[in-house]
Amino acid sequence: MKKSHPLRRIVLAGAATVSGIVLLLTLKPSSDPAAASAEGTPQGQQSVAPQGSGGVQAAGGGDQTLTGDVVKTEYGNVQVRITVSGGKITSAAAVQAPTGGRSTEVSTNAVPKLNQAATAAGSADIDAVSGATYTSGGYKKSLQSALDKAGSSSATGGGGSADASGSTGGSTGGSTGGSTGGGSAQAKTLTGTAVETDYGPVQVRITVAGGKITKAEAVQSPSGGRSSQISGDAVPKLNQAAVAAGSADIDAVSGATYTSGGYKKSLQSALDQAGG
Repeated sequence: MKKSHPLRRIVLAGAATVSGIVLLLTLKPSSDPAAASAEGTPQGQQSVAPQGSGGVQAAGGGDQTLTGDVVKTEYGNVQVRITVSGGKITSAAAVQAPTGGRSTEVSTNAVPKLNQAATAAGSADIDAVSGATYTSGGYKKSLQSALDKAGSSSATGGGGSADASGSTGGSTGGSTGGSTGGGSAQAKTLTGTAVETDYGPVQVRITVAGGKITKAEAVQSPSGGRSSQISGDAVPKLNQAAVAAGSADIDAVSGATYTSGGYKKSLQSALDQAGG
């Protein structure tokens, strides 16, 4: 075949192209740096969840305030907040509970009993309140999740187990209060009247010992939508202010005027029962 023959030129061009491709393939790196960097976190590193997501360590003390998960029920959300000190539940409160129509009445009756039972039992092993099966079930689940965040699924309480009616071996709740047994001699637990506000009822329970308020908690507070967020922010501040002041002469929390007003009235009614 002549050197100038067209077919010869085509064959030579094809051979050159194939040779070039083979050369490029042999020069390509055995690994792709971009792909390697996209494989994820290098071995030896571990993603760590932020600490303290379950609760807030109280400044200057060993108390922990922990909020359980929101549990959805057929009648509304239930969410529980507890305070744990020395491995014991010192207070429990529902920051969310079903409201509206009959649900408000059921929650108003059941939540204080559940709060008292949780504090007395020191665990989520409490009985359901009669007529409030769904609320009780949601309460127990949220309470258990709060205890899990404290690193204990069975924090030890000081008063033994309690039934759903809220009666305990060491203290009695309700509007009349009662003397507590054990280490706090002559301490009385008193529950103020439920005060209706534009956004829901507010009711305060206090423990008085030696003429001083040693503990305060809201057993009822407005819940649902924006109200749950406001109560979650305001109630702990109001509780702390009540213990610090030793009276109902406390300032309203900014952005929670109605809740603060109801809290102060219920707190004063509880103090009136103590003769203070």
